[in-house]
Amino acid sequence: MAMVEQRIEHSHLAIRGLNLHVAQAGTGELGTVLFLHGFPEIWYSWRHQMLAVAAAGYRAIAPDWRGYGLSDQPPEPEAAAYSDLTEDLLALLDALSVPKAYLVAKDFGAMLAYDFALRHPSRTCGVMCLGIPFLHGGSSFTAMPEGFYILRWREPGRAEADFGRYDVKRVVRTIYILFSRSEIPTAKEDQEITDLADLSTPLPEWFTEEDLAVYTSLYEKSGFVYPLQMPYRSLHKRQPIEDPKFEVPVFVVMGEKDYVIKFPGVEAVLKNGTMEKFAPDLKITYIPEGSHFVQEQFPDKVNELLLGFLKDHPVA
Repeated sequence: MAMVEQRIEHSHLAIRGLNLHVAQAGTGELGTVLFLHGFPEIWYSWRHQMLAVAAAGYRAIAPDWRGYGLSDQPPEPEAAAYSDLTEDLLALLDALSVPKAYLVAKDFGAMLAYDFALRHPSRTCGVMCLGIPFLHGGSSFTAMPEGFYILRWREPGRAEADFGRYDVKRVVRTIYILFSRSEIPTAKEDQEITDLADLSTPLPEWFTEEDLAVYTSLYEKSGFVYPLQMPYRSLHKRQPIEDPKFEVPVFVVMGEKDYVIKFPGVEAVLKNGTMEKFAPDLKITYIPEGSHFVQEQFPDKVNELLLGFLKDHPVA
């Protein structure tokens, strides 16, 4: 963490009534790359990629979403909406005097990157998303078992009671273990999600105790109230865009062992040509053995793909 902190600067910006934490690196001669995290992630999830693009001549910007990490909590977390986050991104670019940016996103951050690129193509150079393809209309979970983690975490109070049995470090540790596997986290009827891993289960080899300490400190600051609202209890509020058509290049990177591939409809969208209908300039790449946290698991490979994408699509 110390080496990362020496080369990444931190600030808070007043964005739409909230102070959002923003990590930055690089001067940006070649353009700006905006990194969007998912859950249970934070700006720190992009540490490897930020340093790589900064060294290559780009400006790296990684905010903590409102309600996450070092950013302010919104006054009404239960009113969380995806539109708030896309508007936050637009205001953030304006505050930093960035005319347009590449969007690099992960998990539910990918959904925001797709939405932003469709709604604000003039502010977008290109989109690279990890772990989530563009699913027009979303993915239906009606066929999933009751113990499927998203269905469990949608229930008001359920995850709060589950997480509340342990300290924040134990919760983050468990989620990182579960979400780095190739199987979808699904509990039995007499289990909760955090029962699926115990303290004897080792951390993934690419995720250190130091990394865990950083995530723990940030989630101790933010708690889980807003992260459970966004994304899990807000999926139904996401407003689909009619007749979406990307005007910018789209690059999807999937780990072959990412459990998301097993979500209803995801593998079909990746392989049957559906995405090409919406994204004429599309590339899809798989990383063997890659998990849902592929940018932390295989940072050198992801950095290579990212820098290649940026080089192939220079700022106009």
